[in-house]
Amino acid sequence: MNYTDLSARILNDMGGSNNIKKVWHCATRLRFNVVDNEKVNKASLEKLDGIIQVVFGQEQWQVVIGTQVADVYNALINLNEMKKSNVKTEELDETGNKQKGLLGILNNFISFISSLFMPFLDAICGAGVLKGILALSTTVGWMSSKDGAYIILNAASDALFYFLPIFIAYNAAKQLKVDRFVSMTIAGALVYPQITQLATDNTTLSFFGIPVVPMSYTSSVIPIILTIWILSYLEPLLKKIIPNSLKYVFVALLELIIMVPLTLIIVGPVGSTISNALADSIMAVYNNAPVVAGLVIGGLWQVIVMFGFHWMILPLIMSNISNLGQDPIFPIACAAVLSQAGSALGVFLKTRNKQMKQVSGAASIAGIFGITEPALYGVTLKYKKPFYIAISVSAISGIIIGLSGVQAHAFAFPSILSIPTYLGKGFVWEVIALVISFFGAAILTYLFGLNGVKDGEVASIDTEAYIIPVEGEKIDLKKVNDPVFSSGEMGQGIAIKPASDEIVAPIDGKVTVTFDTNHAIGITDKMGSQVLIHIGIDTVNLKGAYFNSLVKKGDEVIQGQKLIEFNHAAIEEEGYDATVMMIITNSSEYQIKTNLDDLDTNALSVSKK
Repeated sequence: MNYTDLSARILNDMGGSNNIKKVWHCATRLRFNVVDNEKVNKASLEKLDGIIQVVFGQEQWQVVIGTQVADVYNALINLNEMKKSNVKTEELDETGNKQKGLLGILNNFISFISSLFMPFLDAICGAGVLKGILALSTTVGWMSSKDGAYIILNAASDALFYFLPIFIAYNAAKQLKVDRFVSMTIAGALVYPQITQLATDNTTLSFFGIPVVPMSYTSSVIPIILTIWILSYLEPLLKKIIPNSLKYVFVALLELIIMVPLTLIIVGPVGSTISNALADSIMAVYNNAPVVAGLVIGGLWQVIVMFGFHWMILPLIMSNISNLGQDPIFPIACAAVLSQAGSALGVFLKTRNKQMKQVSGAASIAGIFGITEPALYGVTLKYKKPFYIAISVSAISGIIIGLSGVQAHAFAFPSILSIPTYLGKGFVWEVIALVISFFGAAILTYLFGLNGVKDGEVASIDTEAYIIPVEGEKIDLKKVNDPVFSSGEMGQGIAIKPASDEIVAPIDGKVTVTFDTNHAIGITDKMGSQVLIHIGIDTVNLKGAYFNSLVKKGDEVIQGQKLIEFNHAAIEEEGYDATVMMIITNSSEYQIKTNLDDLDTNALSVSKK
């Protein structure tokens, strides 16, 4: 893959550097905040070789790439056009102002937390998996904890977690714009051997008569975050009151003199108390309601990841492992991860489409190793039933895991590689539940996940299945009492005699046509096919009476989303025919198959010629 070429194409389809307010990346996705959503060419982006899916939500564009995302990101920010631009680094809303209110605070907090871990996420994953492998090796007798090889590899696996406050301090200082090396020095003091030994020996110190509670801060998260947050207020104050000629020495000097004792005396114990309270709360829920914990985490983990809320949970998991030596969340989340991989495997086995076989097969393998975005956005979410099957199966597996009392004893993101970190109580049930998650999702997806799609052609990007936009009786378009529609001059399609008063989106797409009277709406899907939904015949004469639009031009909509509310009984009482027509207005560019089976909600199959 030519990362420079791909990044240049992405930049062009995002509307150029002047349209980008912020860009960053997670494990598999480029994330953009843009000035004008209308300038983003989603259809063109999705056609680029190397892009799995493009998702838009909460004023954020997510370009799903996969494990090469860091390479693409680096190529993007090094483009000449990007270097010359002034892309802002703050969370902004669509008007270019800082986000306000609860949503803005939540988004900023999630963004901040993710920025603390993302830069060394690969190291966390590698170290966590290595800890699991070492645990397995000592359990089965491949190694002894006294072996030289074990001691060296254990140091490699444990160093990052032992000195975790230093890593977090660096990234927090970078985000909060304070001296990074002073911040690392403060964190280093927290894990300084002599300070750590005091906690081990439970020896109380005094700082000019003030008692210092002995605590261990190795592997801790919250204390150092609070410390750097306080430093972000102290440092500007010191720079303001200290003369320029003395700043070079005295700013850092005073920061260390103030912050290290303050952290050890107040901030650290407060942060540790918060960590312990959160850890105890999670364990209380897990111990008292394991079924609920398993059901919620197993069923909703991938939804949590989709919205980025897992970044709020990761510090709690780290606190659990640091304070309690174990955590119950990741073993359950592992079931959710493997169920997505299993559903992708089910699609791979079922589909006859060569392109989808490639996508779903690769997505399944990536999912097994903990990267679920290709399965989510490239396969299961795209076709819905596999996604629902996956979360249902993982919810059941989560209950099994919750009841078994399995714990993770090291921080390793859920995947097949993290399984050794779950060794201990209930481990056999963990393995059984994971097998159920993976193979259960695969089998159920194979049997039921692709129903209604002929010959397994489930994922062709050249074919779309349109559902009926309103409940009712499907009729041949030729039988409609309007020659403009029945003649096919407007395009091929289908008609429905409505039995409800809600128009829903028949396909994922973008609202491209609206009317002041709200009696019709046009949507363009990702293939470029243009669908017109027209409610009634000559109902434009009602001038909007009995119609209420719930969307506006430019909105991205998903299949099944409510678009328009209307009153078909009132329309008929006014003397108008309330038949709803759904027509592909650029039918000449596509092959269209009509489905008049009333028992099937699918209405049209639209394929590129």
